[in-house]
Amino acid sequence: MSAILRLALRSLRARALTASLAVLSIALSAALLLSVERLRDAARASFAAAISDTDVVIGARGGGVQLMLYSVFRIGSATNNFTWESYQEVLEHPSVEWAVPLSLGDSHRGYRVLGTSVEYFERLKYRRGRSLDFASGRRFEDLYDAVLGAEVAEQLGYAIGDEIIVAHGIGDAGFSLHDDKPFTVSGVLERTGTPVDKTVHVSLEAIEAIHVDWRSGAPIPGVTITAEQTRQLDLTPQAITAALVGLDSKLAVFRFQRFVNEYREEPLSAVLPGLALQELWSVLGVAETALAGVSALVVLAALIGMATMLFASLQARRREMAILRSVGARPTTIFGLLMAEAAAIALAGALLGLGLHLAAATLGGPWVDRVYGIDLSLAPLDLSLSALLLGVAAMGAVIGAAPALQAYKMSVSDGVGLRL
Repeated sequence: MSAILRLALRSLRARALTASLAVLSIALSAALLLSVERLRDAARASFAAAISDTDVVIGARGGGVQLMLYSVFRIGSATNNFTWESYQEVLEHPSVEWAVPLSLGDSHRGYRVLGTSVEYFERLKYRRGRSLDFASGRRFEDLYDAVLGAEVAEQLGYAIGDEIIVAHGIGDAGFSLHDDKPFTVSGVLERTGTPVDKTVHVSLEAIEAIHVDWRSGAPIPGVTITAEQTRQLDLTPQAITAALVGLDSKLAVFRFQRFVNEYREEPLSAVLPGLALQELWSVLGVAETALAGVSALVVLAALIGMATMLFASLQARRREMAILRSVGARPTTIFGLLMAEAAAIALAGALLGLGLHLAAATLGGPWVDRVYGIDLSLAPLDLSLSALLLGVAAMGAVIGAAPALQAYKMSVSDGVGLRL
């Protein structure tokens, strides 16, 4: 076997250009396959990392996936809010250790505005327990302070002390602006790679303040309450959109969930973030499976290209095989030679593809993390990626069996001619 392998390597070296092109083709397709798999895993992990150390998310009665989308990922809108009184009563449950209220419904130039409490900056965790940090400034203290996510500040060019106007709803039409009560940027958060980067944060009282002279989504005709006058009013929230809750024990999660789901004063839902994200990812699984399938087809096309190259070289190598037969090589040796060449090309392509994948992750990972919030930091080669590499090499050997069999048949006929 070692003799056949040495002979195969010498034969490939003699045809270095065509062999190198075949290796490069397989390497590029293998790198694509590995990168797609890494992106799938990283996207799933980054999706789940948007919220960490939160045991339960509470909202008005509805689907768990929808609740997670609008409360955590700022996608879509809530079907309904629930009252501040219900929120306070739920917090009296003995298992509740902390809670952060969330109020959504307004926007600023396409970015969502989130009303919350100062505990948000302490309790919200992401990427396995990391806390929010400020790039500059501080959390909101004044009624009309606003804290910007990193992307909001970068894309809109805001700095500490700048004035911003919040729009009612998720549009930015002129008639829906709360321009009589402008906010001042008090802080900018560090980039997190989560929906926090795309959010304008204000206090719950501020959300109430900008709506004191509004009803049913429009200003009350003939009623004007200035920003200073609003400071004198009771700005206790009437309703909120959702709440993040941490419990004193993981064992209490299902008991607390049942308590919320059976709450009698109004219909509420308590969702476990991990389960809801798994359900959400199962919906997206069809798309990621299709993407992996396309990558696998690219690899298959490259391997078929390798087999085509071997087939094309057979006629030109007929004399080489006849010489090998004349010095005593059996047809099985010729078959093994072509199989070894195919396996060597496929293995070299798979290893080079791994190198290209690691280089792309190293060089492009920080950019992908900064722009898309997907952490592509290098991890040890896991079992699945190792299996993919071995699979590419094995497929190369299998596909190489076709030209090897053709070479075997040619070798037999040439051998008969030699004997004659």
